[in-house]
Amino acid sequence: MSPFTGSATRTERWRHLRLTVDDGVATITLARPEKLNALTFGAYADLRDLLAELSRERAVRALVLGGEGRGFCSGGDVDEIIGATLSMDTAQLLDFNRMTGQTVRALRECPFPVIAAVHGVAAGAGAVLALAADFRVADPTARFAFLFTRVGLSGGDMGAAYLLPRVVGLGHATRLLMLGDPVGAAEAERIGLISELTEEGAADQRAALLARRLAEGPALAHAQTKALLTAELDMPLAASVEMDAATQALLMHGEDYAEFHAAFTEKRPAKWRGR
Repeated sequence: MSPFTGSATRTERWRHLRLTVDDGVATITLARPEKLNALTFGAYADLRDLLAELSRERAVRALVLGGEGRGFCSGGDVDEIIGATLSMDTAQLLDFNRMTGQTVRALRECPFPVIAAVHGVAAGAGAVLALAADFRVADPTARFAFLFTRVGLSGGDMGAAYLLPRVVGLGHATRLLMLGDPVGAAEAERIGLISELTEEGAADQRAALLARRLAEGPALAHAQTKALLTAELDMPLAASVEMDAATQALLMHGEDYAEFHAAFTEKRPAKWRGR
């Protein structure tokens, strides 16, 4: 995402989620615990727009996405979204589905690593939001369920059919998206859906520690690694190695690369500046 913006000012208050920023680590909390953090039209839009703002400001070096209460996110609100979409025309439905996809793209394209801290249910759109993160840190209560076929829709919603096979492989992705069966934390770890399995109740803490580690590291190197991981998914090898070469040549002119050499020579920890 470009850091250049027009006349829009920074949003000071978000209606559908909570945001805190502490020394380069942003924490976004889905804050609708009475509904298991079910998403509304406004929640999708807020998350999409917040990620764009944080990307433009370039002050955030890592982000944790979590949910308040008993679970991470139970997906789209049955009444406020599913009920409402039944009366929409095709143009309105296309706008809505494009917005949900834009939210996933924002998670993949923001220039900082995103860690989903998952406990309890991560279902439907909630499962895809976790899937779109760079890391998924979960405790034993976590349950992932891609429920789209269960409501009569395609399992390939919000980019799930693109992302999930690349995380767990085509066979597991076919089973999860076609059947919509829930996957517990142990199986999710076994098939590679979870990056780290913690003790019960420790997902938020472990995600925060990982975010701090990332934030204290070479932010520009992390941003470019994330960009290449996304861009090269569909590239042939020749194009990928050329893009890698161009990226490394640029980063070799960076301050962090020179700082590593100086720190190594002086036998001290590197002081990363993200430049």
